[in-house]
Amino acid sequence: MYDERFITPMRQELTRLGVEELRTAQDVDAKLKAATGTTLLVVNSMCGCAARNARPAVASALANAVKPDQLTTVFAGQDIEATAQARTYLTGYAPSSPSIALLKDGKLAFMLERYQIEGRSADEISKDLVGAFEQYC
Repeated sequence: MYDERFITPMRQELTRLGVEELRTAQDVDAKLKAATGTTLLVVNSMCGCAARNARPAVASALANAVKPDQLTTVFAGQDIEATAQARTYLTGYAPSSPSIALLKDGKLAFMLERYQIEGRSADEISKDLVGAFEQYC
């Protein structure tokens, strides 16, 4: 686990956009288990590709007129139980951080894994997210 003083600004990059942090496994289930509509789930992380690509892409995509009903995040490597529980909703995908998922009525509809984030620009990732928002939201 990382010192929370280093993680807090990384958490705030998403929470200041209205993304709700899920810090425990119970928080995850309370939000996702019976979710209706669309839910964005960001598996945040401390790595450079989260800072340079994933979080800025989410911020940009959320400026789109069409967006998910609920915005959620877990922090890999920090909120371990919450992240493990969130990953149970991402069936068919290996653990990946950062990653960005869109669930519709609690079922996975769209997924960006680390390999689809790392090495790509925030603009490219944002376009992928906006396309998913427009298709599923």
